[in-house]
Amino acid sequence: MKTLTLVAPAKINLYLEILGDRPDGFHELAMVMQSIALGDRLHLRPRSGHGFQLSCDRPDLEVDERNLILKAAQRLQRSFPQLGGVEFFLEKRIPIGAGLAGGSTDGAAALVGLDLFSHLGLTQPELEAIAAELGSDMPFCIAGATQLCTGRGEQLTPLPPLPELPIVLAKFESLSVSTPWAYGRYREQFGDRYLQTESARRDRLQALHAGPLLQAMSAGDPVAIAQHLRNDLEAVVLPEYPQVAKLRAVLGNCAGILAAQMSGSGPSVFGIADSPAAAQTAVEQVRQAIADPDLKLWATTTVSHGIQTEV
Repeated sequence: MKTLTLVAPAKINLYLEILGDRPDGFHELAMVMQSIALGDRLHLRPRSGHGFQLSCDRPDLEVDERNLILKAAQRLQRSFPQLGGVEFFLEKRIPIGAGLAGGSTDGAAALVGLDLFSHLGLTQPELEAIAAELGSDMPFCIAGATQLCTGRGEQLTPLPPLPELPIVLAKFESLSVSTPWAYGRYREQFGDRYLQTESARRDRLQALHAGPLLQAMSAGDPVAIAQHLRNDLEAVVLPEYPQVAKLRAVLGNCAGILAAQMSGSGPSVFGIADSPAAAQTAVEQVRQAIADPDLKLWATTTVSHGIQTEV
């Protein structure tokens, strides 16, 4: 194989509930994650030796050992020393530091790509297990589509794929929110509400399975889905970042937007539109309402796949 290109979709959180603390320092979560068409492209080609090299079309993105692409490659090489050298080139389209799993999906693409490139024959569960060592969102990024994610986010339960929903995505390019800060602040403010026992958490997950959001998703009803979005981290991020709060409110008030919500720990905001035309109109309405060149907007859709090879 001379070259290989993979598409690495971003994700949004239709639902993010913080259930409690974990012994490993993370939080016990219940999330519904959804892949969207906005994605990066990762190109692989062989290079001499057994090392890895990464370059990117975004000069502001680190391309050293801090990048999850190289971390994933080095982790896989520890299990498979026979891996030959590979040169990675990343076309970065997902905004950086956005709560959209951009780094995680790139790392997931590296795992999938190296498996295919070197004919390792790993199964998807094996790839997801390796991905879970590197990041909580990475197993989802490999599987993609629509998943209920529990534990710290790495335990996946596939949900029925959604119909293609129009999505408006918005982010101030220079603004970022620290994920550890967001979860730490939530613990400070709301830790007294955490579920303290395993049985209480199991009961909560069972209630979520039988609840209105998953029922609406099973029915493929965008209006009902929009009524039951949830992101607990909004409670701490929106008061601290008024730009994000305003963006969420403006997008949510656009004609044809069924609901708007922050994704992950932010600062990206997404809206579910009732039609592709409404999504495009909302992009223009938000641009007019918030005349800031730092604000970036995209009209995209949900997709029913994770990492895949480009045809």
